[in-house]
Amino acid sequence: MTRRFLAFATMAAGLCLLPACGQVADLEPAAGKTLPPAPTGADAQPDAKDLLKTEAQAAPQRSVELRRRSEEREDDPFDLPPE
Repeated sequence: MTRRFLAFATMAAGLCLLPACGQVADLEPAAGKTLPPAPTGADAQPDAKDLLKTEAQAAPQRSVELRRRSEEREDDPFDLPPE
């Protein structure tokens, strides 16, 4: 019983401290390092905040269309058996 309580108390303390480990300050390059060079054709070098933005193709919107009934799957030309 005591071991269970001790394990539960340790886990609860860890969960309470977990939000405290979040990053609050702005990101900066490591000491002695610089940001990557500006992309070809860019007017200015992007800062850390610009580099962390995701493009629409990298994070597409989720489709939440629900199926109302079972439907036959279409043939997938890329679903090939292993060699």
